[in-house]
Amino acid sequence: MFKKILIANRGEIAVRVIRACKEWGISTVAIHSDVDRDSMHVKLADESICVGPHQPSNSYLNIPAIMSAIELTNAEAVHPGYGFLSENHRFAKILEDNNIKFIGPSSRLIKMMGDKIEAKKIAKQHGLPVIEGSDGGVSNIEEAKKISQIIGFPVLIKAAGGGGGKGMKIVLDESKFDELFLAAKSEAKKFFANDEVYIEKFFQNPRHIEVQVLSGKNRTVHLHERDCSIQRRHQKLIEETPSPVLNNELRNDLFNKTVKMVSQIGYEGAGTVEFIYEDGKFYFLEMNTRVQVEHPVTEMVTGIDIIKEQIWIAFTGNTALEQNDIKPRGHAIECRINAEDPSKNFQPSPGLIGMCHQPSGFRTRVDGSIYQGYKVTPYYDSMICKLICHGRNRQEAIQRMIRSLDEFVIEGIITTIPLHKKLLTNKKFVNSDFNVSWLDNEKIL
Repeated sequence: MFKKILIANRGEIAVRVIRACKEWGISTVAIHSDVDRDSMHVKLADESICVGPHQPSNSYLNIPAIMSAIELTNAEAVHPGYGFLSENHRFAKILEDNNIKFIGPSSRLIKMMGDKIEAKKIAKQHGLPVIEGSDGGVSNIEEAKKISQIIGFPVLIKAAGGGGGKGMKIVLDESKFDELFLAAKSEAKKFFANDEVYIEKFFQNPRHIEVQVLSGKNRTVHLHERDCSIQRRHQKLIEETPSPVLNNELRNDLFNKTVKMVSQIGYEGAGTVEFIYEDGKFYFLEMNTRVQVEHPVTEMVTGIDIIKEQIWIAFTGNTALEQNDIKPRGHAIECRINAEDPSKNFQPSPGLIGMCHQPSGFRTRVDGSIYQGYKVTPYYDSMICKLICHGRNRQEAIQRMIRSLDEFVIEGIITTIPLHKKLLTNKKFVNSDFNVSWLDNEKIL
């Protein structure tokens, strides 16, 4: 097993990786920016190195500084977490060239599946249904408009090189096409240094379903699906497994096709294949070549530590699991607790945490990095922790989540906890009568 791993990330995912490493007996190195020197991941790691000032480009995205930290600490491997450099094929290639193990797929696979246009072509080649749209990137407004007219409005303009809702515009009719096309290209250039966009049919009432996979040289296995349809501004807020709207026939068909594609492309590591689901049909959306924020719900129902499996695959090249080993039980729900004010269009709410009491109890889990006296800065993603609850069924999981949210106390900043309480008691959520646009279209608070 690896002797030392550097975690190229911060916050809750860095803490999560450090905990997995400790259970393997692996020494850990935390990197941090100047404003993160008192963060929990720094406190928990065996070693820590400051890699620059608070701006991500100067610290958590600063590849030369991170490579220096690797050299100084003699780390054998790097776990990228999610976000930052987790899907940066250039970073993965630099590590490969320096005989440092990247805990994830090869740089070639990251590059291939990170290009959403290329990923769509690959998915189609391997038998996955894809969303109707342009065959590749479009740079000319007139060409893009013609494709949209053929598909039929509404359409979605999407950045080829990114995600998280950035570089993504919904065009309901032709009158606003030019404006939104240019806006999407501008955002794509700003956030991903690549202004290439493509066109897809926009679904009015879709669910967001994803399949968790673990893959090695020996085999690919799936850990069933997650339903991530509660979103705000194209970003997930609540995830659950199993999906309450699928039957076993649909599930098995989806799992078989997903495993086949992942296996055939030679993927190694943990990954997630995401789909749009509407009217009983699935359409390939993208593949994330990393661990997902929402991986704990899968861990809760399967009993499998996805981070430790990631590390094992990286070290041996093989997955230790067989499909028969994976037997999900019950239902799990995750609420992302963000330092945001939902009443002000989810405006970030940085500040000093005063009182902090995290819930516990039967089948209740908190993944986070906050504590009393912790300063939430405005420089990074607003998610401060995740609350995950497991029950024998969906009803019990909801009840346990509501109880846990009632116990959760975070003073000094505004969080999404009150919103989560309202969502979980809303009739439409209880009846699973919602889609990805629900939160944006209905006034919940």
